[in-house]
Amino acid sequence: MLSQLRQKYQPSIPQILSPLSTICFEKKETPAVQAEIQKLFPQISNQPLVIGKKGAAQTFPALKIGAVFSGGQAPGGHNVLTGLFDALKALNPQSQLFGFLDGPGGIIAKKTSELTAENLAPYRNQGGFDLLGSGRVKVETEEQLKATLKTAQDLALDGIVVIGGDDSNTNAAFIAEYFLQHSCKTRVIGVPKTIDGDLQNDHVEIPFGFDTATKIYSELIGNIARDALSSKKYYHFIKLMGRSASHIALECALKTHPNLTLISEERLTLAQITKKICDLIQQRCAEKKDYGVILIPEGLIEHMPEMATLITDLNAKKLSPASQAVWDSLPVRVQQQLSLEKDPHGNINVSAIETEKVLINAVMKELHKRSFQGKFNALSHFLGYEGRSGLPTNFDAHYCYALGQAAALLVAQGYTSYMAFVEGLSGPVSAWGIGGVPLASLLEVKAKPVIAKAYVDLKGKPYRDLQEHAEHWALHDDYQYPGPIQFFGEPALADSIPLILQN
Repeated sequence: MLSQLRQKYQPSIPQILSPLSTICFEKKETPAVQAEIQKLFPQISNQPLVIGKKGAAQTFPALKIGAVFSGGQAPGGHNVLTGLFDALKALNPQSQLFGFLDGPGGIIAKKTSELTAENLAPYRNQGGFDLLGSGRVKVETEEQLKATLKTAQDLALDGIVVIGGDDSNTNAAFIAEYFLQHSCKTRVIGVPKTIDGDLQNDHVEIPFGFDTATKIYSELIGNIARDALSSKKYYHFIKLMGRSASHIALECALKTHPNLTLISEERLTLAQITKKICDLIQQRCAEKKDYGVILIPEGLIEHMPEMATLITDLNAKKLSPASQAVWDSLPVRVQQQLSLEKDPHGNINVSAIETEKVLINAVMKELHKRSFQGKFNALSHFLGYEGRSGLPTNFDAHYCYALGQAAALLVAQGYTSYMAFVEGLSGPVSAWGIGGVPLASLLEVKAKPVIAKAYVDLKGKPYRDLQEHAEHWALHDDYQYPGPIQFFGEPALADSIPLILQN
């Protein structure tokens, strides 16, 4: 029933997007681009920031645009498609939108499906990427780029919209550069997606999907905290998605007030983290509280200096004496994961490592060394896939719809190699603005060009808020219980925004 009701929900739109035919883009300053990026991407390295503004009404030719989901799912993706579709039809009813099936591989293989009002209707305001599917193929080799160019030319596409995270938008930059080098008319626009929250910059305030995912996780954390308080028997070690950055853990902590939240960006050693947890357990035991809730970001283990060195040594197949000592301290199950779990590039799949089990094992050993006489019973949880495809919150529904419309306008007005953005997200939807930031300005060179990830700012207000309350939350059971996502009713509940945006 709820799913059907959500299909009929009409997202609010910024005032600037009505009517679409009156919007133009004002060119602002040209963002700095690293010298090495300029050499690698000469065609797209001298583009200005563009901001949407009201202008005179225009007429637009019929356009053909292809859209692709790339990477992991994030709630709201289908609303990017519906926003894109509705905008194209509003600009010219003869325009067409095609979806590439199963991710970027569908562009290479020319696997498409035309999107219509009829086949989009069941997917309005729905979770998942199942209308088109997704994939993790990277379009970067000459052969892949040549196939992508052929697809764009065969379909006579005016634009390709890449809906994805940092890797996917890096792909978009490669494609845009290649198209310009070969005088291809197809424009390429990126849309910022990832529940991890690590695709942020001066103009992209938060990627879509983050709000929904953190609200889903926070409901579950609140439920677990209530259970901990009811039984008073267990310490719950809850690992949360967030391979590189700890934005999810930080947002969920501010929503639920756990006893301890570990932040990868603090770069504490395993010994320091173990001490912090054991100190907490002993302090709470003195208060007759042998239970608690601890949040752990997924990427914590590779941010521990000694674990990062161990992983590097294992990838190189040569352990230093220090790494050997760390290896010997790990549970056999984790040793097996480090030995057997590999990513497509042959490196250790860090996200598959049970970090929560590593911590529980280390804490048990340390408590034994301390001759701890209290009770310590640990339960581990991993909240991950539960948050990737839920019904998008009102915030994500509005945001994604506006992103789709912004992407359509950028293509229609001839822009390529831009990431669409919506700004002013902490204010009312009616006051949101739109624009495009050049993809080249977001790139940095590591082993190869990539869009830079955004990490938790240890000087930022959200982190400082966490630190300000850490001591109180550690010993006092100040747990908050957000409950399920609200779609209707009081705006304070149904239309709430991420706490890190409010800060």
